[in-house]
This record gives sequence, C-alpha cells and structure tokens, in this order.
Amino acid sequence: MLERQQLEGRTQVTFVLPEGAPDGPVSVVGDFNQWNPSTHPLTPRGDGTRAATVALPTRGSHSFRYLAAGDYWFDDEQADGHDGANGRLHT
Repeated sequence: MLERQQLEGRTQVTFVLPEGAPDGPVSVVGDFNQWNPSTHPLTPRGDGTRAATVALPTRGSHSFRYLAAGDYWFDDEQADGHDGANGRLHT
C-alpha cells in the first residue's frame, strides 16, 4: 500500500506492507535510492504493518520494487503503473 502526503515542493510517500508478508526483512528499492536495499528498510509500526517513508520531488515519476530476504523481489499492487518488472509511482 502507498500512503502519500503533499509537502511544499515534495511528496512524502510511505510504502506499507502487512506484518510478516513476506517473512523477514524487506526494503523498498528504486531509482530514488539507487536500488540500494540498505537505504529504506521497512520497520514495524504500532498497527502491525511495516513501513518506510521517502520524500520525493513533486510531479515526478519513479520506478520501485520491494526486496525481501532470499533475494525475493516483488511489486506493490497499488503502484500507479508498471514499466517492465518495476512498479511506477507518480508524485
């Protein structure tokens, strides 16, 4: 799930996954963090979900995916679109 909040000149995007789906650590990776899995790991929230928040330029478009333990890549069903294997996010 993607949560968005408009800020001055930026869009704060929170990438959210249910607890334990999939098991183990998960990171959101994309062109906004040079596809580096250590930059935005999802962390537990009080409601049982896991999330990572990224501030992105407004009126932009970004490719992203999730990377879980065991080199398991997967997409967000709520992505704004897809470009090949990657989800697309429009801010």
